[in-house]
Amino acid sequence: MSDRDLDLYNQVLEGDKGALEELYDKYEKLLYSFAYKSCGQKEMAEEVMQEVFIKVWTQKATYDSSKGKFSSWILSVTRFTSIDIVRKKENQNYSLEEERDTLHQEEPSAEDLAEWKEQGEIVREAVKQLSEEQNKIIQLFYFKGLTQREIASSCNLSLGTVKGRIRLALKHLRKELSNIKEKGGVGDA
Repeated sequence: MSDRDLDLYNQVLEGDKGALEELYDKYEKLLYSFAYKSCGQKEMAEEVMQEVFIKVWTQKATYDSSKGKFSSWILSVTRFTSIDIVRKKENQNYSLEEERDTLHQEEPSAEDLAEWKEQGEIVREAVKQLSEEQNKIIQLFYFKGLTQREIASSCNLSLGTVKGRIRLALKHLRKELSNIKEKGGVGDA
């Protein structure tokens, strides 16, 4: 491992964004190429890259110089991140295919439609309880179907901020939905 890589990595551990950018610039092409070969899709490879550097920045992946070269370590992080993202996407696609198959098999009953309407009202009521910024993010992500990157771009936010707001909003939604269920539904107090 080059001494420069170790210096940069140690600076990243101390919160130096410039050092993270320098590591990114140095390894971007190698890691993207590796991720693309693993995933086979441009968007997934970009997501892998982002996740790898988030892991480095947040220290969810930590390098130990006694175990080998930095370049080998960061390639390993990329490999495992690629595997995780591919599995996650396959599970999402499988679930969507199951839902489509179910929808094509039978028309929903009147009871199903009434239940869906009631569930929709409960979710809308819970979303109203979110802060304005969380509500906006949830509306864009779940109801308008924008990607996290598109939201970040349109709202002039970092991707990490968007992900954090979605995570926090979902946490608040779970709590709010639980409160609504305890009260017995929408309009019951």
